[in-house]
Amino acid sequence: MTLRQVGAIVREAVPARGRTRLIAVDGHAGAGKSTVAARLAAELGGAPVVHTDDLATHEEPFGWTERLAEQVLAPLAEGKAARHQVYDWTARRFAGEREVPPAPVVLIEGVGSGRRALRPYLALLLWLEVSPEVARRRGLLRDGPELAHFWTGWTAAEDAHFADDPSRPFADLLLRQTEDERGCLAVPGPGRDHRE
Repeated sequence: MTLRQVGAIVREAVPARGRTRLIAVDGHAGAGKSTVAARLAAELGGAPVVHTDDLATHEEPFGWTERLAEQVLAPLAEGKAARHQVYDWTARRFAGEREVPPAPVVLIEGVGSGRRALRPYLALLLWLEVSPEVARRRGLLRDGPELAHFWTGWTAAEDAHFADDPSRPFADLLLRQTEDERGCLAVPGPGRDHRE
């Protein structure tokens, strides 16, 4: 199925809490999550995208679940606009905020966005189907040699996260990014009928 068909599935998904359909776009770092989320957001008429990189920190790359739940998920479940802190990766501190309106669909994009603690909030979990090796190669090309040291630590943290809390087995759809007008190709995921 194409991105347009994925958009139709998203529009018909049943919200897990409140009226907003929360859609996780998960996969390895460098898999193309941000690109696919942006394309899907456009297909959905400008759906807001929450980037977990805005909530993560150097010290806690996967320690953002509570911030996301308190600052984004709880207000949206009540039909209210959410405001979340935005981490400045250069200054190494939170600086500024971003508002997330209570739209019909909100995309949550990032490594681990389909984690166990968030699945009860999700209408759908989308997984970017790219091998860790290809994703890391893309990430290194994207970020350049000055961040190669970051990738060494990141790779270990990501591997540990997915070993303990895998998202792919619970994905409703598996997506592969394309460079043509389709935007992506998707197939039903392994978790479509038995998500936690």
